[in-house]
Amino acid sequence: MMNLIVALGMSTAVLPGVPAPAGAPNALYCLRMEPITGTRIGTIECRTRDDWAQLEVDVDEEWAENGVRILA
Repeated sequence: MMNLIVALGMSTAVLPGVPAPAGAPNALYCLRMEPITGTRIGTIECRTRDDWAQLEVDVDEEWAENGVRILA
């Protein structure tokens, strides 16, 4: 039984993350950003999907790990 639980836990860790929820075209997707050099305090940046795409950030790929909220 324990082996089954461990195997299931490992299989869910390999699954791709959940994409960002759909929002209006002008919705802001807020993501956690890594701390700036010299500090341990991270920030949260909110941008539209198009703005993130211009920065070469795939919102759907980043959402599961770094997604915070969507501002309509």
